[in-house]
Amino acid sequence: MTFLQLDNIKKTFGELSVIKGVDISASRGEFVVFVGPSGCGKSTLLRMIAGLEDVSSGMLSIDGKDVTYEEPAKREVSMVFQSYALYPHMSVFENMAFGLRMAKLPEDEIKRRVAEAARILQIEALLERKPRALSGGQRQRVAIGRSIVRNPKIFLFDEPLSNLDAELRSQMRVEIAKLHRNLGATMVYVTHDQVEAMTLADRIVVLRAGLVEQIGTPTELYDRPANTFVAGFIGSPKMNFLTASVTATDGSSLTLRHSAFTDGAMTLAHAAATKVKAGDAVTVGLRPEHLDVASARPLLRLTLDFAENLGGSTQLYARTDTDTVTILANGRPEIRPGDAMVAGIDPRHIYLFTPAGAAL
Repeated sequence: MTFLQLDNIKKTFGELSVIKGVDISASRGEFVVFVGPSGCGKSTLLRMIAGLEDVSSGMLSIDGKDVTYEEPAKREVSMVFQSYALYPHMSVFENMAFGLRMAKLPEDEIKRRVAEAARILQIEALLERKPRALSGGQRQRVAIGRSIVRNPKIFLFDEPLSNLDAELRSQMRVEIAKLHRNLGATMVYVTHDQVEAMTLADRIVVLRAGLVEQIGTPTELYDRPANTFVAGFIGSPKMNFLTASVTATDGSSLTLRHSAFTDGAMTLAHAAATKVKAGDAVTVGLRPEHLDVASARPLLRLTLDFAENLGGSTQLYARTDTDTVTILANGRPEIRPGDAMVAGIDPRHIYLFTPAGAAL
């Protein structure tokens, strides 16, 4: 059942169009993540759901009710900001209780809700502290707790972990995932970090320049990206792209030529064989984690530029005559900068795109 619906949502500032007709839906209890580069419109969309930005045109509904022009206080949504936005002179308890007191709830009910939220977030021991006595992760828990006590229909998160260090971000991702599982609430989460999107989302909305590029589960976007933008954005390190030419096709397989191919050409069984003809250019996509420097079936001749030791794995930065290639290799291959090397790949992990970027 659709719980949140955005139909042809547009947002303009004067003559500047920032959201250009977006259609998104979310089911009750679903965790949806908006992801994309800075300036793509993800935070603007979130603020329109919250009612903090006006909708220029289109319709926005929550739980079957049209809230396109509804006041924020009447939408029953709660937002967690990047900056925490805690009152420095109030204790943790007072910060979490403030909105409930403004709503004139009975004191017993306020205490019950705050105590329950504190239990869920494991911050019972912090209720009497002021924000200045808390770590970044504790402050973010308080900001989330302030949202929980309101029992909203939808939780909105605007890059809530970007102010934390890497270790705390990993920890808080786990906490937010647990929170979603325990509450069963609908959550919409904005981030520019595709790792957060992949680990938290039931479905991901990939945005670029105010438009939706693709919507799908993390697995769908990783395995079947709609275009080179999604393919390059989802996955870490990002996908490698090489421009090759089609030299032959028989309807079930095609032969590609590139100067870096070990045999000069590669024949590949692929559905794209019915969509291209000899002489066409295609973009070949190769994920770094799928390239194997110990493969018995090498595909690429490369020269190593730099090796980044990650402990259990090594990130290799190499080049062909015309392109750069990143490889995520297991262990510590004995290759030095400047060395010639080869890398192979399972043909099932080779992606093909048109020169314009659409998946073939």
